[in-house]
Amino acid sequence: MSLTGSVNVSVETTCENQIQEITYDGTEIYQPPPTLSETLARCAAKIDFSKTSLDDLKKEDKSVDDDTKDPSLFQPSLWPWDSVRTKLNDAFTEVCVLSDVISIAKDKRYLVLDPVPEDPDEVKPIVQVYSRKKALGQAAQVLLSGAERLRNSHSEQRNRNVTDFHIELLRLRQNWRLKKVSNAIIGDLSYRTAGSKFGMSGTFEVTKAEEIADDDATGMGSNAGSSGNNGMPTQSPKTTSSLRVIVPAELQGVAYIKVITQKDQEDLCTANVNLMGHGPNITQQAGVWQKTLEFAQNVLFCKELFSQLAREAIQLQAPIPHVVIGNQIRATLLPGIQLIISLCHSTTFDSSQPGPINDHDHVLEHSLHQLLREVHHKNSHHPFPHPTSGPLGPSKKRMLAGPKAADRQSLLEMTKSQTILEQIIAQAQHIFMRKRTQYVLDTLARDVKDPQIVSHWNAMNSPTMSCVKINIVTHGYDTINRTSLVIHVKERSLKCICRDGRVMHLSYEPQELRDLILCQINSHQISCLLNLARCMAWTVLSNSNNLGIGKVEPLGNASSCLLASPNGDRMIAVQIRCDPQIDVKVYIARSPRPDFIPNPLVPEKFWENLGGHFKEVRFDKIEGKSFLNKMEFLMAALTSNSV
Repeated sequence: MSLTGSVNVSVETTCENQIQEITYDGTEIYQPPPTLSETLARCAAKIDFSKTSLDDLKKEDKSVDDDTKDPSLFQPSLWPWDSVRTKLNDAFTEVCVLSDVISIAKDKRYLVLDPVPEDPDEVKPIVQVYSRKKALGQAAQVLLSGAERLRNSHSEQRNRNVTDFHIELLRLRQNWRLKKVSNAIIGDLSYRTAGSKFGMSGTFEVTKAEEIADDDATGMGSNAGSSGNNGMPTQSPKTTSSLRVIVPAELQGVAYIKVITQKDQEDLCTANVNLMGHGPNITQQAGVWQKTLEFAQNVLFCKELFSQLAREAIQLQAPIPHVVIGNQIRATLLPGIQLIISLCHSTTFDSSQPGPINDHDHVLEHSLHQLLREVHHKNSHHPFPHPTSGPLGPSKKRMLAGPKAADRQSLLEMTKSQTILEQIIAQAQHIFMRKRTQYVLDTLARDVKDPQIVSHWNAMNSPTMSCVKINIVTHGYDTINRTSLVIHVKERSLKCICRDGRVMHLSYEPQELRDLILCQINSHQISCLLNLARCMAWTVLSNSNNLGIGKVEPLGNASSCLLASPNGDRMIAVQIRCDPQIDVKVYIARSPRPDFIPNPLVPEKFWENLGGHFKEVRFDKIEGKSFLNKMEFLMAALTSNSV
């Protein structure tokens, strides 16, 4: 076909609409034609407004006009303000259009702005059926669970023996840390907030006891039946908790730290190892969640304490190595004395089992608890820096070491610190030394009747040091003289301060303290006798605390003194030995001598006043309750005879 005879043919779609549904009898149901607004919205959706602006449209129009205009037909404007008028007219047109658009959008009477519809995704009917079924099942499950809770709440209200769950949960939250994780309530028994660094978990779970009401109803029915058969009235059921606390298996049961101080025995390598998770749960017998949680927290605390002690026992370099076997730690206090620390954890309750050993030291157990809590406090409470710009951690004493020019020895002393095991060993050694000192003093006070030994223990003591004051007095003569002695009981030694200011350091051997007390008794008897002689006008000729004659003393030295009567015709020689019975020997001599006969060598008669030979007195036959009382009677008798 030639181009000159071509005809423009317009191709359009048919007016038929899309088939929406075909019925079983072959009838076709067409989709209704879109309205004008839907057609306009569909066409507008195809326009990309982000890429089209008014300037682009003007540029396109200008380019089209420039192409269509013939340069030969262009005529310049005769009026000079023609361009200004054109621009003002265009601005006026744009302002009018903007005003019309704002009025249309504001009044919403002329045009409604609808979102551009998107083509709906193809959805299969079977998927919708399954989704609706699942949604209905979830809704039904929620309704059933709500109905079950309502039923349980009504049953709890009827049964007055079951407390309210939320009230008990409130009480539990007042004393324990709780948090909600998903649909569960989790609690924490650990001491991390107090400064603990123990890695063992202390979490527990709190749930609602759902079957309590049914169990109680069944139990009440069975009790009623049994009471009807026996003809005996039944007791009212106890109040049941609506909370159920689930504690981990390793924290169930009862635990405590057993501390024993004993002498060396043959069973040095025996230990009782407890197997966790066997036997019935003892916490279920408590019946109250508060006791259950307290028991579990105590088990956690004891395990942390024993773990810390075992780690320190292995790390410390002791002269005699510490032994850690199973749940037992053995440390040597003194030669022949051992400290045994055991972790006792029982998950079974058996009334036939024996209770704790009577040798258990509750004081040391309490000290262990205090020492671990002190470590927790130090971990969470650091000293504030002075000044505030200083580092956080060093103590105030260490911060002042620079301004005060502390030496190297002082700095080393600041860095030293004792572990829990070292502190408890020091306390155990002090307790043992104090018991030894008490035993020695009580034994001497019982065996030695004259003089009397009175001990005054200071009530204000430290865990590693005690003080005792010893007064040695004679009954009835305490105003004449008394001997005082102060003893500082330390960890492995004794510090004795005598009345004259002498300081003696004794070891842990009890015999050294016993020997010192006997020597002080000997010195007391001599000093009291000298004061009594002066009161009775007798003259002290000589005295010695270290008599070098006689047999060798197994303990100390013998003491002696020589006294003369007021007239000088009587003399008394007293010798006291430091044996356990405080042996006393008394000798007397008188002048003039009855057996003195003048001779060529000694012709003068005044030599007869020198005194004769000393004769021993049967001291035990003299009346008197004490040594000084007998000596007073003896001096009084010799004085009256001389007068």
